[in-house]
Amino acid sequence: MNVIEASGLSKRYGGTWALRECTLAIPAGHVAALVGPNGAGKTTLLNLAVGLAAPTAGIVTVLGGGPAGSPAALDGIAFVAQNTPLYKHLSAADMLHLTRNLNRRFDQGYARARLGELGIPLKQKAGELSGGQQAQVALTLALARRPRLLVLDEPMAMLDPLARHDFMATVMTAMADDGVSVVLSSHVLAELERVADYLILMSQGRVQVAGEVDNLLACHRVLTGPAAEAGRWAERLSVVHARRGGAQAHLLVRTNGMTDPVPPGWEAHPVSLEELTLAYLREPGAAALPGPARARDAEPTEVTR
Repeated sequence: MNVIEASGLSKRYGGTWALRECTLAIPAGHVAALVGPNGAGKTTLLNLAVGLAAPTAGIVTVLGGGPAGSPAALDGIAFVAQNTPLYKHLSAADMLHLTRNLNRRFDQGYARARLGELGIPLKQKAGELSGGQQAQVALTLALARRPRLLVLDEPMAMLDPLARHDFMATVMTAMADDGVSVVLSSHVLAELERVADYLILMSQGRVQVAGEVDNLLACHRVLTGPAAEAGRWAERLSVVHARRGGAQAHLLVRTNGMTDPVPPGWEAHPVSLEELTLAYLREPGAAALPGPARARDAEPTEVTR
């Protein structure tokens, strides 16, 4: 089952296309990381998937084919936005009461117990809580709805490292204990590398890469060798991104497997999720997987890091 599936999905605001011809299928059972620069279309895609916006063209379905925004879809999806929206003048207990009355399914016992474990006072106003506590309250409200899909749009943007770690620990526990699928938009690549097993990389309103992280990493590697030979090999290999550092060149290439031959005098190294992500962000026109890799007839590009 796919928790989110889009075909030709596009969204325009006035004369600006925020999303263009997005075709995508995110399978259930994953922590899917949605990555891209500001303005890439990540929030637009998530808003369309949870029914907060209507597409200009194309279709998007959720949870095995249900229309986005339908009552059945809304029952099965919980959404936490970037600003962890809470009513600042309401107490945590008030937020639990309000959320319970606005949803057909809400596990109040779970929510109260979880906030107690976190040491968050039920009588304290949301606006008086720390940023980490507010994020945990918003997450608790979402999980208490017992969703099948949890959608998180930059929920850790304003959190310190410890609060981010605690937030993601809660998400991973929910996934393990309740089988919740997760789609997480974030700029914190180090955090994503630790938890994500599926990657969707977006740039300029389009999906550049989508697939299971292990498969994507296995189909890419970094070649290091003489800079003077970089141009020749770039013409023969499927290079996603290249850079030079003195006498050496570093080519991040797509492969057909780790058995692909290494050019004489060059060394091959595994690629990290962060390296892979940054490479595609720097080269948004690079062909995405799956499918046969295409050679790019271009000289290596020098990049200042």
